[in-house]
Amino acid sequence: MPQINNTIINKQPDDSKIQQEETSSEKNSEKKDQIKINQTKKVLKNITRGQIYIQASFNNTIITITDLYGNVLNWSSAGKMKFKGPKKSTSYAAGTIVRDAVTKVKEERKMKEANVFVKGIGAGRDAAIRAINSNGIIILSIKDRTPIPHNGCRRRKPRRV
Repeated sequence: MPQINNTIINKQPDDSKIQQEETSSEKNSEKKDQIKINQTKKVLKNITRGQIYIQASFNNTIITITDLYGNVLNWSSAGKMKFKGPKKSTSYAAGTIVRDAVTKVKEERKMKEANVFVKGIGAGRDAAIRAINSNGIIILSIKDRTPIPHNGCRRRKPRRV
């Protein structure tokens, strides 16, 4: 008959393994903190020359400021500036919109000069161009991009009274 060895082995937990687990969790939390810090820091490039698009309709005025490649840096509209109803299409609203958009780009991106592209026939069209100049942006060129129909669509039939 084989002998049975009834020895009890007391295994104590390795302190080194516990310490390794603690240090690895501490390292992970430190890495997460570093990742969060790196994500919050955003390096903005200085863009001295850009493009400003003004869309002036009968009901609203929208300003979009881009770099030379067309990447949007900032935008503003009359609705964003809390103008409601018929006040959105005024020249005062256009000046306020331009001030809002241009000051942010001038402070963050150091923009100094821009090409202006105007589209539409609204009331805020000329006021927006004047406001760009008065807010310290040098206007290099102004181009009118208003779409003009070349007798394209057929007109409505005249109403009989």
